[in-house]
Amino acid sequence: MQLQGKTAIITGGASGFGAGIAQRFAAEGAQVIVADINGPGAEAQAAAIQAGGGLAHPVQVDVSNNDSMAALVEQTLGICGRIDICVNNAGTTHKNGPLLSVDEATFDRVYAVNVKSIYLSAMHIVPVFRQQGGGVFLNIASTAGLRPRPGLVWYAGTKGAVITLTKALAVDLAGEKIRVNAINPVAGDTPLLAQFLPGEDTPEIRQKFIDTIPLGRLSRPDDIAKAALFLVSDESSFITGVCMEVDGGRCI
Repeated sequence: MQLQGKTAIITGGASGFGAGIAQRFAAEGAQVIVADINGPGAEAQAAAIQAGGGLAHPVQVDVSNNDSMAALVEQTLGICGRIDICVNNAGTTHKNGPLLSVDEATFDRVYAVNVKSIYLSAMHIVPVFRQQGGGVFLNIASTAGLRPRPGLVWYAGTKGAVITLTKALAVDLAGEKIRVNAINPVAGDTPLLAQFLPGEDTPEIRQKFIDTIPLGRLSRPDDIAKAALFLVSDESSFITGVCMEVDGGRCI
């Protein structure tokens, strides 16, 4: 078990990529904090992991809120005594459409959830990692930060920021044995997919979307979870500042 004895926070852990990561980490021996703004969803996911023999605890959190993130860290330390891994997976988007159709409130929300959350996780978890002598951040960015699709301008901007922040944090924190990496998934069949698609979510629109991925399918939570496991485990102890595409060739 690659994560035996480690504690991992996974934000947005109730569904989609986050749920896949939480399940995989627990199967590899980690004690998992399923953190999500959807409290009942986090409870259900943690219960499912526990039913399978894993260690998991639900925590409701708003990753864009300073007090809420502070409480997440405090609760995790109270439950587990330490934090070894933080996966910043929680994210949101605006509906695919004309760039001028995105109102200011939606823009603010997308940047708060996707970008401010990275700042808040660093502010509250870096001191813990420093005290412990190291730790690992994994940020879930997107191929949109490298190869934007039409209609997703502001979302793509947030993911470009996550990619740059990952590299900048890696440089700043390397001397303290704190590693920072990212994954750039191509779109998957998750609750956000309908927002990424232009127009209605129909089989025809989906197929056009899939046709832009050389390996011919959407990503799956387990695809992202397998890459995440490598990047947070000791197998990648000499890797930091990497933003790994898990995209079926989309960014080639």
